Amino acid sequence: MDDINAQIELIRRGTVEIIQEGELEKKLERSIKTKKPLIVKAGFDPSAPDIHLGHTVLLRKMKHFQDLGHRVIFLIGDYTAVIGDPSGASKTRPCLSREEVIKNAKTYKQQIEKVLDIKNLEVRFNSEWLEREMNGAGLASLMSRYSVTRMLERDDFSNRFKEHKPISMLEFLYPLLQGYDSVALCADVELGGTDQKFNLLVGRDLQGSYGQEPQVVITMPLLEGLDGVQKMSKSLGNYIGISETAKEMFGKIMSLSDDIMFKYYELLTDADTKKIESDVTKGALHPKDAKKNLAKIIVSQYHSQKEALKQEKEFERAFKDKGFPEDIPLIERTVQSDTMPLVQVLSQIVSLAKSNSDAKRKIQEGAVEVDGKKITDVDFSLSTGREYRLRLGKNFAKIVMKK
Repeated sequence: MDDINAQIELIRRGTVEIIQEGELEKKLERSIKTKKPLIVKAGFDPSAPDIHLGHTVLLRKMKHFQDLGHRVIFLIGDYTAVIGDPSGASKTRPCLSREEVIKNAKTYKQQIEKVLDIKNLEVRFNSEWLEREMNGAGLASLMSRYSVTRMLERDDFSNRFKEHKPISMLEFLYPLLQGYDSVALCADVELGGTDQKFNLLVGRDLQGSYGQEPQVVITMPLLEGLDGVQKMSKSLGNYIGISETAKEMFGKIMSLSDDIMFKYYELLTDADTKKIESDVTKGALHPKDAKKNLAKIIVSQYHSQKEALKQEKEFERAFKDKGFPEDIPLIERTVQSDTMPLVQVLSQIVSLAKSNSDAKRKIQEGAVEVDGKKITDVDFSLSTGREYRLRLGKNFAKIVMKK
């Protein structure tokens, strides 16, 4: 694409910061004039290879650069992973074995093809140059180019220093080694999350000290998870994995709040977010319909359009028409008596409620149905020998108890 403004507009979409945008424009102009694509890199830590939608915010920006014809490098930090990045951490992270790093790195390749054009993607490992160049003399040279004072400008280092918490010298090495990756690759642009800003800027500084033109740094926002508050994370359970089933993915997206939905549109799709938000605000588009459209777009991206339409129909049948999903597995349990309180079934057998007290509260609120009938009696019991269809809010279960 030879239109500078069009390139800048696409690159700018969803970004938090471009350092410096004027430099990016000059690089793009030179790229068009010389017909030489920009070198765009993004680093990934192979210690957590399961990709969720939060990770795809960065992957999609990489895809934008691919679509513009630039050389995109997916850099796996196999060497730096054995150190551990302390970004956002309050203590040193455990080191990984080389075997763990290699195993995790392989899973990346199997997942990123759902977002990136693998045929036009360059996958590199930073051990290629760090193992060769970071001997005693190489490390001494690298460390001489950055001061401890500059390192302590980083928030997590600064906070730990003030709180008298330990900071290992090895941790100081991480941003330097990551920064050197940009030197080794002669990167024109580096992408990363906002939590990586310090490291990205170190790379920019190091390039200058090695006589290279400094890279442009582009930071991407951290996507909130299903709770709409915390950063999407598998450990917090608020994530949507790109390898999840179409049903799980569709259902989770439909559970999003209306407010966070627009951010998902902007960062995870190519849809006209401003128009969609305007239509919803004006009442021309119902928020639920906008959310269904979002779910269809994302499910289509990671599964297929056919599967997205199927899940839309299933969702409508299950929640709008009060139908019961066809693919709910039957739970069979052996019990000691002829009956069992519904409260215990909900909490102890089908796990639709967190506890007996939670189950009682849900029943009293009218959120529980048995075979399509609302149950408000907390003493209601189920009998053995027959199948029941249970519903609590948006969750379902099928059960048969045998004595």
